Amino acid sequence: MAPEMASSPIDSSSSPLVTILSKRTILPDSPSAMPDLKLSVSDLPMLSCHYIQKGLFFPKPNIPMSSLVSLLVSSLSRALTIIPAFAGRFTTYPDGRIFISCNDAGVDFYHATAPRLSLASLLPPSSDVPKPINNLFPMDSTISYQGHFHPLAAFQLTELGDGAIFIGCAVSHALVDGTSFWHFFNTWAELCRGGSPKLPDFRRNYFGNSKAVLRFASSAGPEVTFPVDAPVRERIFHFSADAVRLLKSKANRYQNSPKLSLIPGQEAEICGKQIHDLRTNTKGSEISSFQSLCALIWQAVTRARKWLPSNYMTTFRMAVNCRHRIEPRVSPMYFGNAIQSTPTRAKVDEVTGKDLRWVAGLLNASVLAHGDAAIRQVITDWEAAPKCFPLGNPDGTVINMGSSNRFPMYEGNDFGWGRPLAVRSGKANKFDGKMSAFPGREGDGSVDIEMCLAPETMAALLLDEEFMGFVSD
Repeated sequence: MAPEMASSPIDSSSSPLVTILSKRTILPDSPSAMPDLKLSVSDLPMLSCHYIQKGLFFPKPNIPMSSLVSLLVSSLSRALTIIPAFAGRFTTYPDGRIFISCNDAGVDFYHATAPRLSLASLLPPSSDVPKPINNLFPMDSTISYQGHFHPLAAFQLTELGDGAIFIGCAVSHALVDGTSFWHFFNTWAELCRGGSPKLPDFRRNYFGNSKAVLRFASSAGPEVTFPVDAPVRERIFHFSADAVRLLKSKANRYQNSPKLSLIPGQEAEICGKQIHDLRTNTKGSEISSFQSLCALIWQAVTRARKWLPSNYMTTFRMAVNCRHRIEPRVSPMYFGNAIQSTPTRAKVDEVTGKDLRWVAGLLNASVLAHGDAAIRQVITDWEAAPKCFPLGNPDGTVINMGSSNRFPMYEGNDFGWGRPLAVRSGKANKFDGKMSAFPGREGDGSVDIEMCLAPETMAALLLDEEFMGFVSD
């Protein structure tokens, strides 16, 4: 089978800043023998979500652009042979069950240029995320169910005016969760630099025997469950490794901790000793660094939502990977969605009035409680009334934390001309209260949090001295 179909010139994208030079359909370099893969009870609820849109900025390549395009296309074709589900389409059986047909229909690959854009203009420090980043992604506003009619994945290589490049990827969220998304990205990069990537596990052993069927009133499928045009400001906040360690120390050690300054190096030494002491003297009760950071965010955003009455219930939803939480465990390489959303609830005056330790303790308790029994209860409840996941924030009290600072976004994504410079996402699945966690590029435990908030909430958050004291450029 030919690895690609002939490319076709495109006049331009909808953005005057980005011009699409060509579009081609990339096929696997070998025919697939993979049988149809049934969507699981974790895949099906994602059919109403937008395609995941994530991408990476890279430094200027040291090879000609024509050679780079050929290299990316050929390695992408080989990646599709290893993970043929990406090159397939959804198909609904007569009984209503939905499968991934690994039919080698292929993915779309766009080559674009943006001479007026640069790293400096797209990655400004201490600023909102520039809107033109949205034009670096394909398949904008595509709903995951539409993988019945469109490619399940598409990729866009954009050359910037300063020579840097951006590789943007859009994938149906009913096909993959973040773990499987970044596994494919890593596979592509590994092949591009001549390596041998790890193979995914395609067994449908994450509740694959469920008889539940998700039906839709129209053959067009579902719509998204949140207002896509509601105004939001988007910003990425960087939390250094020292700041994260300090937050973890405060959450685990101090009921009424004094306000400590972030002196580089000093906090690392102090907090490292405190965390070591805690591990020595407690068993299983340690609040994680990420839970501590989420507690800070929950408190600060709730304060910034100044219109909320003190007795309102507020919710912090955190996506959890269930691969290692169910019994028997499924492989860490399991392909597909194996996630659930864990809600933690408290009144506004509790979140804002109690200390970090108390709020972090709530989040910690929710995560600890989400083991095999809780996961199976969520599945049982869903099977009794199948529905799409209600992504959104209808009453303005919710924070939805997705993605993970543990995903290998920088690690493993060197295509052969240098590590990524930054990770960014498109406008898919964004609304007031939607957040995503990324690892810091330093690889030292620092964390970047992408926040989407109502404009007035973001303005108030930026004036919150307690919160901003932990943020660095």
